[in-house]
Amino acid sequence: MTYPQKGKQFFQLIKNTKPSVARMGIAFSFSVISTIVSLFIPLLTRDFINDFSIASFEWTFVAMLFAVFLIQAFTSGLSIYLLNYVGQQIVAGLRSKLWDKHVKLPVPFYDEHKTGELISRIVNDTSIVKNLITEHVTNFFTGFISIIGSVIILLILDWKMTMVMLIAVPLAIGIILPLGRKMYKVSRGLQDETASFTATTTQVLSEIRLVKASNAERREFNQGTTGIQNLFQYGLKEATIQAIIGPLMTLVLMAMLVIVLGYGGFRVSSGGLSAGDLVAFILYLFQIIVPLSQFTTFFTQLQKASGATERIIGILDEQEEALHKGARVKEAKQDIHFDGVSFGYQETSVVLNNISFTIPPNAVTAIVGPSGSGKTTLFALIERFYQPSKGVIKLGEMNIQHINLEDWRKHIGYVSQESPIISGTIQENICYGLDYKPSEGEINQAAQMAYAKEFIEDLPEGYHTQVGERGIKLSGGQRQRIGIARALIRNPDILLLDEATSSLDSKAEMVVQKALDNLMQGRTTIVIAHRLSTVVHSEQIVFIDQGEVTGIGDHERLYKDHATYREFANQQLKVKGN
Repeated sequence: MTYPQKGKQFFQLIKNTKPSVARMGIAFSFSVISTIVSLFIPLLTRDFINDFSIASFEWTFVAMLFAVFLIQAFTSGLSIYLLNYVGQQIVAGLRSKLWDKHVKLPVPFYDEHKTGELISRIVNDTSIVKNLITEHVTNFFTGFISIIGSVIILLILDWKMTMVMLIAVPLAIGIILPLGRKMYKVSRGLQDETASFTATTTQVLSEIRLVKASNAERREFNQGTTGIQNLFQYGLKEATIQAIIGPLMTLVLMAMLVIVLGYGGFRVSSGGLSAGDLVAFILYLFQIIVPLSQFTTFFTQLQKASGATERIIGILDEQEEALHKGARVKEAKQDIHFDGVSFGYQETSVVLNNISFTIPPNAVTAIVGPSGSGKTTLFALIERFYQPSKGVIKLGEMNIQHINLEDWRKHIGYVSQESPIISGTIQENICYGLDYKPSEGEINQAAQMAYAKEFIEDLPEGYHTQVGERGIKLSGGQRQRIGIARALIRNPDILLLDEATSSLDSKAEMVVQKALDNLMQGRTTIVIAHRLSTVVHSEQIVFIDQGEVTGIGDHERLYKDHATYREFANQQLKVKGN
């Protein structure tokens, strides 16, 4: 990608954040004013030197020169503040866009990307873009004005000397361009490695108990050290380029200074140039030198920002879930039909193959089968985390893909094997995801029906007790009951129970099962269970084996007609028949 293309892509991304045009305009205006004012300083200095004598010394001239310095300092400072304000506004806008995008992206996107890498895009890549805006973009434009203005004035003062001095400019550009392309490749690799390292640290720290229980500290340390060394190597490559650019630019600029002093001194001695003109030339030289060095930094930073921009745009271009498209659900308590549904997480693998069955409303349907047969995948399809590769799922006569997604999920309550708990209070977890603030009575009732009220009120801070990251301060049974309370307060029409008691001891299972019985009343309930004792009384049992429905009926019918189900029952229930 060429420089113009990268620049266009970068500025388009900035434009999409809708920064304050007024503040940016004022900031650039003050920068331009500061730059223009600074162009007069060498001329004033020249006149001061040429006309200087003790007898004709004028304090008014000194005061005017001092005033020019103050104006230049004030306008420059105000410009820097406003640009930083705009830069922070832009990075906040970028992070807001990325965060909004991430929470709306479909589940398959997260199957393909590590959490830490995505965090790095939101935090690190946006910071690189901000640094370019606040520290380098204005310097580039004002530096351009400074160089053009200085060159014009110098040509007026002495065009011969100016042409001699400008010989070094093409040399400086010849240094910047090839090294800039190299910096782009290095910075892109550095950002990728930073994202990978962030992913590794996020995973290890979030699962630190597994690490310690498995004596995996040395393994994770070595893996982390590898990432650190990779970052170190990229840092060295970046430092090498900067080490080449810096001294070469210094060499070019020092050569320019020597030329100006040498040739200028000759012109002064021959009477072709005044001492004040030579001093002005030297001051203008610095007004050319400093922007040139800033150009070097700008182009290297632009390469970094280009890599970050590509990653950010790549995420923003991802297809997000259409939450608000489609018809709203008028009546959720209808038959749910699986009609020839097939699905695989990869194109080459099939998890469900031509599944067809009907889930009746206001009844309990149990999904039974060996591990890996596709039971949980059914729930993922009902929740519309994924779309079937073939076939349709219908609510009544309507394809659920044509239903407003946000509205569809409001009608579903999901209690999984290990109910997810967010960091925060118990009350925040029970009310999580609600679009209204429930009353204390509603919260208490949901907790009571979930058999959670008693243990919650025994805690020192009750409903305001902090549960820790992923609910680590609660037992498995307590987390499950809070998950059930969360489902109860939503009052869903369709209930999905995914192995809701399988990880609990017998005492906790009894309490949670009572809570589930309360939750299941008057709802279309679909239950995944390995323990047949929890589902033998279901109105309908669907047996899935290797992604195919091999039997449908109640317990007695399946026990009689389905050999694999009968084997399951004999192993678990230790009985014949029911």
